[in-house]
Amino acid sequence: MTKDKIKVIEKAVLAPFIMLVSCFVLWGLLNNMTDNLVPAFGKIFMMSAVDSSFVQIAFYGAYAVLAIPAAIIIKKFSYRVGVLLGLGLYMIGALGYIPSAIIQSYDMFLVSIFVLACGLSVLETTCNPYVLSLGAKETSIQRLNFAQAFNPLGSLTGIFLAKYLILANLNPATYDERLAMEPDALNAIQNNELIWVCVPYVGLVLIALIIWLFFYNFRRPENKAEEGDLNIAASFKKLITMPRYYWGVVAQFFYVGLQITVWTWTVKYAMTVFGVAEAEAAQYYLYSIILFIACRWISTAVMTALRDKINPAVMLSLFAVAGIFACLGTIYLPSNISIWFLVAVSGCMSLMFPTIYGIALYGMGDEVKLGAAGLIMAILGGAVITPIMGMFIDNGWLNTLLPSTFSVAEASIRSSFYIAIICFAVVLAYGMYIKATDKK
Repeated sequence: MTKDKIKVIEKAVLAPFIMLVSCFVLWGLLNNMTDNLVPAFGKIFMMSAVDSSFVQIAFYGAYAVLAIPAAIIIKKFSYRVGVLLGLGLYMIGALGYIPSAIIQSYDMFLVSIFVLACGLSVLETTCNPYVLSLGAKETSIQRLNFAQAFNPLGSLTGIFLAKYLILANLNPATYDERLAMEPDALNAIQNNELIWVCVPYVGLVLIALIIWLFFYNFRRPENKAEEGDLNIAASFKKLITMPRYYWGVVAQFFYVGLQITVWTWTVKYAMTVFGVAEAEAAQYYLYSIILFIACRWISTAVMTALRDKINPAVMLSLFAVAGIFACLGTIYLPSNISIWFLVAVSGCMSLMFPTIYGIALYGMGDEVKLGAAGLIMAILGGAVITPIMGMFIDNGWLNTLLPSTFSVAEASIRSSFYIAIICFAVVLAYGMYIKATDKK
């Protein structure tokens, strides 16, 4: 069968593919709502940038904890069991927001976020290779890019929910004004704000339940692992002999750290350079996601239509170079221009996650399930790099690299984007490495 006759998605697997795409939408939505919890909790609980970024540590740290157990589960049982477990943990974590809001406990919110994210970790460990398995190997990267193209639609929805349900319901009182309030008045404000934090997360439980019921009743033959295939140590030894794979994990770590830190601090960047409130600043986050979606769809269509002519590693490298230039514009150009360079950064990131994922797992065979877990664990980059950038924002360690015409606060947020440049550089190095080795 020639490549042009191989379908990216066969009709026989369309129903499970659609439900898997729903999972991609769900975790995209939750990822971007969580990004907005950083400024929201920072204001509600009156915390510094570093302390509020613990949200991202709890959220993306969960990926490091559950990815390997999830891989063992789907290797021993099936992808279907992984989907059921992931959705179940999400629902438990989301419902935990209710008591967290009632007692106004940031620590309990972090626990609930961690449990919720454990569910998403299992889902991502399961759904990405599940999509790869639903068809021919030759179209696997295109199929995953297509499924991942729906992920930012969830992200866009998450931004709308965060903007109009969470950020728009934050009281405009400043930090100093809150300090001067009577305890009862402050408590009433915080109680109302935390209720609105809960609303979208708890409401999504119904959608998760519908997907859960579909997969509970869905039966599709899958190759379960034989007992000998469950030797995790042997599988790891095999994986670490594959440079294509382990450098892919490194690249994915820095890419996810890049994406999460850029989106986490986009609102703060706009607030600082324009002096506007959270809800107004969030419009630039919205523009970023719209561009991200458009560029992912376009790049996916190009790679699908020209898969015989375009090497995904080349596109990955070109987008990384463009991202570095966009970051430099974000750092140095005047505010009315730099904000659009910041938006452009998201367009440069658009194809990176599924492309790195597909390249790293290409041709892996029986090790794909455990290999997928390593790539999902790399999402820990979001938990590591986001607070690092928060520390640069709080301390202004790179301010001397900028002209003195910027205020200290503006110089701090601008100069922190050198962290994003480093992340793009790592992705660029991986793309160039793959292009070079594929020639051999």
